[in-house]
Amino acid sequence: MTEIRAMRAWMGCLILMVAVPALAAPIYRHVDADGNVVYSDEPKTGERVDLKPITVVDPGDAGASASSARPSAPAPDTPAFEYSRFEIVSPQNGQTLPTGQAGNVQVRLVIEPPLQRGDRVQLRVDGEIRQSPLQTNVFALSQLERGEHRLQAELLDAQGQVRLATPPVTLYVQRASVHLPANPNNPGTRNPNR
Repeated sequence: MTEIRAMRAWMGCLILMVAVPALAAPIYRHVDADGNVVYSDEPKTGERVDLKPITVVDPGDAGASASSARPSAPAPDTPAFEYSRFEIVSPQNGQTLPTGQAGNVQVRLVIEPPLQRGDRVQLRVDGEIRQSPLQTNVFALSQLERGEHRLQAELLDAQGQVRLATPPVTLYVQRASVHLPANPNNPGTRNPNR
């Protein structure tokens, strides 16, 4: 176990030496008498190892590194796949969820043609991502608060870029309140059908 840690430490040091231009020097691989592999900048009887350049990220520049680490967009001559239909079909725009549903609803989308490999869909409720990107056309929402909510789905490509967004759907949610005398969930309410 300690040999593995030592090897990892050596590899870490080796990477750091390669990453810092001031310390750049040829690297040589040696095998000692015990069969251990050793990397060094001294040629001795070792063989030279040509390392590929590595990417060094400045932790103080997180915003720039995140944008530069993203894969580039497809070349202009490569057409992107086109969807003919991408919309929320359930719930319908302006629909009201009754009290008995307790703010639970299933959101269904129509995606034509079907989702392509690598494309995913995420769901936003009131502008906030509520369901992370999945390769699906059905999402389940639960315990929505009483009031008005705006639902919108976004289609993301394999690089995580938003390619399409559905027209927003407004949903109204009614929730039970123990303070309302006609509330069916209030134990003090009499049911006239009994």
